[in-house]
Amino acid sequence: MKFSYVATGVLLAFAIAAPAAAHHSFAAQYDAAKPVTLTGVVTKVEWMNPHARFYIDVKNDDGSVTNWNLELASPNYLRRAGWSSTSLQQGDEVTVEGSLARSGANMANASSVTLAGGQRVFARSAADGG
Repeated sequence: MKFSYVATGVLLAFAIAAPAAAHHSFAAQYDAAKPVTLTGVVTKVEWMNPHARFYIDVKNDDGSVTNWNLELASPNYLRRAGWSSTSLQQGDEVTVEGSLARSGANMANASSVTLAGGQRVFARSAADGG
């Protein structure tokens, strides 16, 4: 009987720790001293916790295309800021301002997004406590 309580406790501890381990600090993953501005076409939107993400194809100077992974705030924060899961759609052209990933990957933390119509929406960068 004691074994089942211990096993249950261990499983519960792992279940609680897994989401916390998946979350990261801004400073660990992104460099606020390396701002980036990207213009491209939305290829995918992921509206899920702990952070919403979207991906854009950016045309390079040589004509090639690079797909960028852009992190936003949590869906809960974005909803309170006026976003919805349909604010960004595949095919939308956007301009994104943010901070580059420390790893050198084609990834950034988005602080603002300007939609094709000129509307600028703020994504609340994790660097600002978001």
